[in-house]
Formats: sequence, structure tokens, C-alpha cells
Amino acid sequence: MLTTNRFFLFMFLLSLQIVLGQKTNSFKIHSHNDYLQTAPFWDAYAHGANSIEVDVFLKNDTLYATHDEKDIIPSHTMESLYLGPMNNVMELQLGEHQELQLLIDIKSETYSTLKKIVDVLEKYPNIINNPNISMVISGNRPQPEEYGNYPSFIKFDYQTLEHIPNKEAWDKVALISLPFYKFSGWNGKGRLTEGDLHKVKSTIDKAHSYNKPFRFWATPDSKTAWKALHDLGVDYINTDMPDKASVYLETLENRVFYNKAKSNVYKPTYKSDQTEKSVKNVILLIGDGNGLTQISSSVLANGGSLTLTQLKSIGFIKTQSSDDFTTDSAAAGTALATGTKTYNRSIGMAPNGRPLRNITELLDQHQFVTGCITTDKIVGATPSSFYAHQKDRDDTEGIAKDLLNSRLSLFVGGGESSFSHANLEGNGFSILKDVHELGTSKKDKIGLFIAQNDVPSFLEGRGNILAEATRNGLEFLNGKKKPFFLMVEAAQIDSYGHKNEVAGIVTEGIDFDVAIAEAIKFADKTGNTLVVITADHETSGFTMPQGNMEMSMVEGDFTTDDHTATMVPIFAYGPHSQEFQGVYENNEVFHKILKVLNIKESQK
Repeated sequence: MLTTNRFFLFMFLLSLQIVLGQKTNSFKIHSHNDYLQTAPFWDAYAHGANSIEVDVFLKNDTLYATHDEKDIIPSHTMESLYLGPMNNVMELQLGEHQELQLLIDIKSETYSTLKKIVDVLEKYPNIINNPNISMVISGNRPQPEEYGNYPSFIKFDYQTLEHIPNKEAWDKVALISLPFYKFSGWNGKGRLTEGDLHKVKSTIDKAHSYNKPFRFWATPDSKTAWKALHDLGVDYINTDMPDKASVYLETLENRVFYNKAKSNVYKPTYKSDQTEKSVKNVILLIGDGNGLTQISSSVLANGGSLTLTQLKSIGFIKTQSSDDFTTDSAAAGTALATGTKTYNRSIGMAPNGRPLRNITELLDQHQFVTGCITTDKIVGATPSSFYAHQKDRDDTEGIAKDLLNSRLSLFVGGGESSFSHANLEGNGFSILKDVHELGTSKKDKIGLFIAQNDVPSFLEGRGNILAEATRNGLEFLNGKKKPFFLMVEAAQIDSYGHKNEVAGIVTEGIDFDVAIAEAIKFADKTGNTLVVITADHETSGFTMPQGNMEMSMVEGDFTTDDHTATMVPIFAYGPHSQEFQGVYENNEVFHKILKVLNIKESQK
């Protein structure tokens, strides 16, 4: 473990280079036409808006919150919808008291309305004397040279790129706002044209050259538009949907990733692929939670290809468990390992509660040696499905006992704290200390713990230990001069899916591909090895709306933080790989493997 821990420390320091410096632009949300929201002020403020716009119309000495005189609602005033609630926020100490500007868009006559605004604001000293709150006049404004005639708590929305030579007036400018339609007719779908992009960017840069915040108004109101304006450096993102814009923009940091991880793509020889040659060995690689979009994100972040995408035999599998539309890892792992669909949480148990014979037990009867490698704890749901029999995946103690009595000749994973070395060695396992010892070991049964508890992720410094364990594990098994079955799991694609973090999904997927390359290389070297790559299920409803291949950038989005029921891809390489094409149930993978091995399932 000492050597392994030093390796992790080194890789953690190295991996900081992957994440340092990746920052999203700062932004503020401007709630446009806020008075039309279901709960004016409250909706925007509760979702972190830093700028809230209210249209005001002066009538009968009252400032109504309305765009037009004909739309006046007697109870909807600037005081009732905005100043009163703002005062309550401070008095009741609600929320985080974020920096806030109230953008007051004057729709009636300029000077009388502005005079009334000043009179009303002076009734709220808690607001006008708060350094985090500013009152900004927009719409019908006085001339710039008159800005200095108004109290210090009054600022102005400046709507031209012409600099005001008067310093006093310029100091009263809170922000610069311009209509988006003057520079582009973009509707927020697809992308800005090159010409429009140049005009929009030049405008933003010009405003920023004055050291003033900038806002476009009348912008397209969509996720794509919010992202584009954010990336271009617009300070206030204009929206009529502050709730949705807030959720979208505030999660960008976890959803946008600039990748530096790398899988050097191996080009297979295809000499044995899709042939009728006899299959001696089987390598089953499982990307936990690795759906089609997860694979796509790793492909595009890796320059457009992976070793995985070189394979020709491709299909899809359906993942439903026996008792649920959406499977968990235990039921899915059991289906792959035993050929029987079962209930969620089951480890190697049938729906009737009886143990199911798994593939490592069956193949042991045919003189195969077997192994499991994972970046999860070795007692995790997926690896344990290949050697254990417990009614619930959380029965760690029972699963650990099953490992001691299993038919495995090799295991690699985390979770050392669940085991006693004395018990392992008493049951024939020699526990190694370094991944490189695997390939040269002559012991009958070996194990390697790569963490006391949870295995670090790639971003946390795990390095390429999954690929190292795969390569050395294959050398160990092949050295037994017997046919073998090896299951390799990339477990943490799923973990980052649950956390809705794109960086982890992408890097774990690329790291998985490095291990896949080791399996394909081995298959090419032997000519009698079948490699099967699939997932137990998809996690997070991952989508990928935007990205940039030149910058290795991926933006992801999520529909859930749980598993989904979508089909997952299956790839195969080597003799009889064509058997795995098509669309079928996940438990059929087991039966297809036995078919290509020419092993009768009825044999006990």
C-alpha cells in the first residue's frame, strides 16, 4: 500500500494541472420585466438575481409597476412590489443579501417621474444607504449632463457607446445597456454567425474599455443564448426566466470542462475480429453508468476518437430489472454475471431469493481462471455480482465472506478495510502491494487493494492504475496456461453522473478507454480472445448541448442525479464478436458469452 499511496500523491499533484485555471466568467442575472413574474422581486431575488427591472408609470402621484398606463393594476406599485419587499429582506435578514441593483425603467414623463422616484426612495433609508444596493434609472432619462443634479443614491443606465466627457456625469453611470437586435438577428438557437459574433464581441469589448458593466437587452432567452453571452463576457445576462437562468448559469462550473486527459487511440488489426475462430479467453469491461452520451463526451474531448470507437461489432442492451423500470447496479451486474434478471439490490440472487450460479463459478467447472478488477471497492455492487450471493448489496460483511470462498484467482479494487489479511491469506489469496507485481506473480490466487476505502478518481490523482491493473492482470491470468475470464469495471463514470459533474464523467471515460486499449491489444496478440465492452445502465440522463473540439471543451447537462432506463451500447472485438450486435436484454450477454465459448448452460 505504501508504494500505491505514493503513486496516488504524485498523480494528485500532477492532476492539479488538469483542473487549475479552469474558471467560468463571472456573471450577474438581470431579471427583465420582473413585474410580470408570478411573484415580482421575490422570484428573482430568491434565485440570486443581481439586477431586477421594474417599469414605472407615474399617475395620480403614484408610481405604478407597469409598462403602460392602460395596464395599471391599482395594488401594483413600485413600493408594494419592490421597495417594501426589499426593506423586509433587510429587516428580517432573509437570504444572502447579494449585491443588487433595482433598474427603474421610466415609462412616463422623465422629470416629474424621476422627482417622484427620489421622493419615494428617501422614505427608505435602509435601502438607499445600503452599499450593496443601487438604484439605477433607465428608460426615459434626463440628459447626461444633468446626471449630477440627482442624489448620490441615483445612478443611470447609459445606452450608447459614446463616452461622456463630463467626469461627474460619467461617475453616475452604473452600466451600459444596448439592444441586442441592433447587432444581430440571432434567435438563440444554433450559433451566432461569424459576422454577428464579431459585432457583438466588439461592442462588449468597447463597453468594457470604459470600465463599466455591460448588458444587452432584447436578447434571445435560451440556454444557448445565456451560455453565449456568458462566454462573451456580458456582465448582466438579460432574462425573463431568472429561475431557469440562475440554475443553468450557476451550474456551468460543474458542467463545462476543458479536458487535458488523453487516451492514445490504438488501431486494432482486426485479424481475429468477427471470425469463426474458437474463443479461449473472454474480457468483459463494464463502464458503470456509461451511456451513449457519456461515451460521446469522452470521444469528443479526446480529439474525436477512442480505441472503443474503432470497434465494428456494436449493439444496444436494455437494462430493466425484474422489479423496476430503472435498474440499479446490483440487479444489472447480476443480469450480466448470471444471465437472469433480478430485483434491484440483489447480488447474485434470483427474484425468488435463491442463489444464482454466476459466470466465474460456471467457468471454474470448465478449468477457467477468473478475475475481477474495479475502481470501486471490491465489495461494490458490480464486481460482487461476479462472485457473491447476498440478498442486499449493502451486506458488505456477507459479500466479503463470499469473496474469501469465491472461485476468483485475481481481484483488484478498493475497500481493504472490509477485510482481514489473515482471512484472505487463509483462503489462499496472496495480497500484493503494487500493481506491477500482478503480471509477474506465480501465486495461485492474488489480490491487490488500491485503497483502504473508496478508490480516488482520476481527477483526484488515481492515474492510469485501471489500465495498469488490466494489463498486468491479463499477464497473470494468461500465465496460468488456462482459458480465463476477466471482468474490468470503470466504476466512477457512474459516481460523477450522480454528482452531475462533467469533468469526472469525461476523464473517467477516457481513463476507461486506456484500459480498453490494453484489452484490445491483448486480443490482437493472442488471436483467441473475445473482448466485450458495455455498461450496466446509464446515469444522470446526461446530454451534451455544446462543446468545442479544438479546445477539448464539453458542456454537459443532466435530467436527474439517478440512474435512467435508457438503453446502453455494447461493443465487441475478436472471434464471434458479431454475436453481440443487435438490440437485446442485458441478461443475454451472459448467454452469448457461453455460446461463443461453446459451453452448455445445463452443465453443472
